[in-house]
Amino acid sequence: MNDRYQSPLAERYASKEMQYIFSPDKKFKTWRQLWIALAKSEQELGLNITDEQIAELEAHADEINYDVAKAREKVVRHDVMSHVYAYGQLCPKAKGIIHLGATSCYVGDNTDVIIMTEALKLVRVKLINVIDELSKFADKYKALPTLAFTHFQPAQPTTVGKRATLWMNEFMMDLDDINYMIDSMKLLGCKGTTGTQASFLELFNGDHEKCRQIDKKIAEKMGFKDCYPVSGQTYSRKLDTRVLNVLAGIAASAHKFTNDIRMLQHMKEVEEPFEKTQIGSSAMAYKRNPMRSERIASLADFVISDALNPALVSSTQWFERTLDDSANKRLSVPEGFLAIDGLLDLCLNVVDGLVVYDKVITKHLMAELPFMATENIMMDAVKNGGDRQELHERIRELSMQAGKRVKEEGLENNLLELIAADPMFGVTLDELKAKLDPMKYVGRSKEQVEEYLEEVVKPVIEQHKDELGLKAEINV
Repeated sequence: MNDRYQSPLAERYASKEMQYIFSPDKKFKTWRQLWIALAKSEQELGLNITDEQIAELEAHADEINYDVAKAREKVVRHDVMSHVYAYGQLCPKAKGIIHLGATSCYVGDNTDVIIMTEALKLVRVKLINVIDELSKFADKYKALPTLAFTHFQPAQPTTVGKRATLWMNEFMMDLDDINYMIDSMKLLGCKGTTGTQASFLELFNGDHEKCRQIDKKIAEKMGFKDCYPVSGQTYSRKLDTRVLNVLAGIAASAHKFTNDIRMLQHMKEVEEPFEKTQIGSSAMAYKRNPMRSERIASLADFVISDALNPALVSSTQWFERTLDDSANKRLSVPEGFLAIDGLLDLCLNVVDGLVVYDKVITKHLMAELPFMATENIMMDAVKNGGDRQELHERIRELSMQAGKRVKEEGLENNLLELIAADPMFGVTLDELKAKLDPMKYVGRSKEQVEEYLEEVVKPVIEQHKDELGLKAEINV
């Protein structure tokens, strides 16, 4: 197999579970389950289908005779009819009632909905595990002060845990979206060649109620609440757009998370896991590159751009059916799911092994904290009789001096020393240093973490507790 293209999504990124969902075995076994559901529903609605025929179909449901189907497809050039033929070879008594009244989209489109629904559920499990690990990280570091940044410039301090809740909150929004999408998934049902159910109206001798009932029966047998009430030959391709937009949302959240991790790793404050034998660079042996975060960002770019595919497809469908969706769907939908699956495995791996260098974090914070403490210092001086406007101007001047010393001379921040030496403020250096407790400047960061975890995250984690404990396997 080394002499032909191999998909990196399968070879490097996606899990075996997600690959199986989009495998030929899953696809063709689902086709057969749909044919069984159709036969049972038609029997229940009065068509001449025997229990013996249905039993025969069920006995061979998982026995996919690929060789027969492949040989037949070479002759008829039609994948569905080839598998109808192959199934019939295994089920001679039921041969005549397989696919009765249905079009190819009955198995094709219903299977697509079933597969996407299962894939969404697997994505949800992985997303919940990422949120769970992030919640543990946020709780552990909820009271560790760190510099916050606006415009990537030092700003009022936050805590490491509070910053983690920002990452988590975006994933929680994605969880809302994926839950909505899963709950709203419906089957195509049996709609016929143009969506009118004309073939079924003929089968049921003009009985409109039986045509309505067959969709409901099939949906129930396949584990769905309902079928789409109207369609052309296919379900609306807008469904694929909605599904992949959910995946793109997760990708965007993951990308933002890894942007922060990569910059924090540059500052040596937080670091993604690094294996003992891992090589960071082929030339520079000392390097510890954030390669997993970079891979997440790379896959995220792919998923976000991939969401454009179904939008283009759905916008250009003609009337009740056109086939310029087929090749695109075969690529864009599976690859979107395979990529997001690998991305979430990487996210789980990174979050589970994040290393926090608290001393470096404190060092960086303390280098900037004197600037941020100036407002409190000024207010105390005002309370002692000083003029606010004059004090503000003096602090501005001293801050410029200290900033110049840091930037141009590479020396330590001496703003506190400058203020202590200025009689306008009437304060000693020891008194000023006593004001530099970082926790005095983080506002409600710690409390916000506690409240967010308790009120928002914990109920979700509890609801999905049976799905927790997932460990991501990283291939490379």
